[in-house]
Amino acid sequence: MAQWLSGTVTDNLHWHANLFSIKLQTPAFEFTAGQFVRLGLNTPDGRVQRAYSLVNSPGSSEQEFLVSTVAGGKLSPLLQQLKMGDTLEISQPASGFFVLDEVPDGDNLWLISSGTGIGPYLSMLGTHNLWQRFKHIVLVHSVRTIADLAYRELIQQYQHQYPGQLHYQPIVTREPMTGVPQQRLPQLIQSGELQAICKQPLTNRSQVMLCGNPEMIKDTKAMLESMGLKKNLRREPGNITVEQYW
Repeated sequence: MAQWLSGTVTDNLHWHANLFSIKLQTPAFEFTAGQFVRLGLNTPDGRVQRAYSLVNSPGSSEQEFLVSTVAGGKLSPLLQQLKMGDTLEISQPASGFFVLDEVPDGDNLWLISSGTGIGPYLSMLGTHNLWQRFKHIVLVHSVRTIADLAYRELIQQYQHQYPGQLHYQPIVTREPMTGVPQQRLPQLIQSGELQAICKQPLTNRSQVMLCGNPEMIKDTKAMLESMGLKKNLRREPGNITVEQYW
């Protein structure tokens, strides 16, 4: 049975009206980059809880989560209203197998996300294991609007820290952004445009992680499989590792 830690809100950064990052101070706990916990709030109707990936890397003094506000949602609108000093509970232990230990070696690693699905990748970027294992890392973030492109400054810090090793590729589908494609991920992969922009191939020697909207995952996975890449399973290692929360 899950146990709960009590955390204190230390920051609630609003990227825009429906996207925010919340930070909590909690007692130290162990987790692996890519895992998730449940955030819980006690309300007059009982405890409300939902799963969210940790954005911070293991060893951080604060726990951080990237949250999209769901209209009519039971928890996200409440989280958005939390202020410094408010209390929020975190489930223990952390869960999930969307971690680098489950990913085989490859010539390159593609971290493909949509929306808040970039969260677990940010956690991974702060670990030594990622940079030691893969010579070329491609971080793809597909969003609707430019304002959805959270954490760009943090990503640039990693690019400066590991020059030439990380390529960051935003995709904005619903408004123009100079030098940034607007098509959906499967179409960009099918045409080869994504590979050309990122200057990395997608072959059966690649490793691809997918996290985000279920439709993006389903369609992108199907496209990759049509190119000869296979789903990664413990009993049969492949190329495509998937995480879905809803």
